[in-house]
Amino acid sequence: MRESPYPMISVSEALEIVLREMHTLPPETRPFTEAMNLVLAEDIFAVEPMPPFPAATVDGYAVIAADTGQRQIIGDQMAGYVADLEIRPGFAARVTTGAPIPPGADAMVMIEDTEEDDGLLELKTSVPPGNCIRPVGVDIEVGQLVLPSGVVLKPAEIGLLAMIGRPEVRVYPPPRIAVMSTGDEIIEPGQTLRPGQIRDANRFALMSAVQQAGGMPVDFGIVRDQEANLAETIRRGLETADGILTSGGVSMGQLDLVKPYLAENGRLFFGRVNTKPGKPVTFGLLEGKPFFAMPGFPVSALVSFEVFVRPALLKMAGHANVHRPRRQVTLAHKVNHSPDRTEFQRVTLSRHEDGELVASTTGAQASSRLLSMRDANGLIVLPHGQGDFPAGSVVEALVLDVIP
Repeated sequence: MRESPYPMISVSEALEIVLREMHTLPPETRPFTEAMNLVLAEDIFAVEPMPPFPAATVDGYAVIAADTGQRQIIGDQMAGYVADLEIRPGFAARVTTGAPIPPGADAMVMIEDTEEDDGLLELKTSVPPGNCIRPVGVDIEVGQLVLPSGVVLKPAEIGLLAMIGRPEVRVYPPPRIAVMSTGDEIIEPGQTLRPGQIRDANRFALMSAVQQAGGMPVDFGIVRDQEANLAETIRRGLETADGILTSGGVSMGQLDLVKPYLAENGRLFFGRVNTKPGKPVTFGLLEGKPFFAMPGFPVSALVSFEVFVRPALLKMAGHANVHRPRRQVTLAHKVNHSPDRTEFQRVTLSRHEDGELVASTTGAQASSRLLSMRDANGLIVLPHGQGDFPAGSVVEALVLDVIP
């Protein structure tokens, strides 16, 4: 039996190699409106206080807290401008929420706590100084660090950038990844199957996975099992993208051309990993850019992506935390496992009333059965060296999605 020329390495060693060789992409300046979910590449400091003026937090009247008795209303202060008003003892002004507090006033009283009759205001309750007023800089001070470098820009962060007047920011761009499938047997989803053909599921699943991980997939279609076709498509991918992601062509067949191409034209770090599914998963560098070659079976491709490619893309995009959450879970039933490899089985994770996390497999775990990924919100990690796991066993799981 012919032996593979590529040594078998452990999952942990393979992931260590991938992350060691990954480098964060150079930052770029973007409009803040186009920075959602990107990682900030600079510290953001406030150059103005927020609010920039004492502002009312309610609709009501600006008054002097120490006043007693009725007050004469001298005008209106609405939001968006500064009225020519000054509050002296015995006077008050109508003020709307968010509007500046007129000079001289030191408190706001809500409309509900007043009575107004013929231009005279009477308070039904006393108010302390500062009541319902946002002082200058109470939310953000001048010079305050508003957003540190490395933060992921979510809706609140985008709002803060708008609030402090930062129309552009330095961010790490999402990695552009050229995605292609290899094989003479593969056809596009809209085509009619002929004998010996299958529709290409991997390319679309992997492009979606790239997008979900925050990357930008670039579709390079199907590459036929010919060296010239492979070389040309990869060349175009390198010109366009920050990395290459293929599926198929990494096993031991005479038409499995991806590994030899990478070994001859780039630097191949590993071509086999002691894992199930995904043993032939391959990683290297080509012209300094990462090259990931996934196995041809769809589950092998997606699981290998989760374990090796997703963390790499997150590191390229500047994320500090690149790993899925890991939790200890209890098996709801017996799980068969061959001890010779580390296995990632697809499971549904649920939470019992006592908070215990329970894992149930999603049915048959064949590498070709993409249905096993459909309802999976986790992957249980069954380490090599141990056989079957009985019901009630506690194992580690990668959490892929929300646990109900």
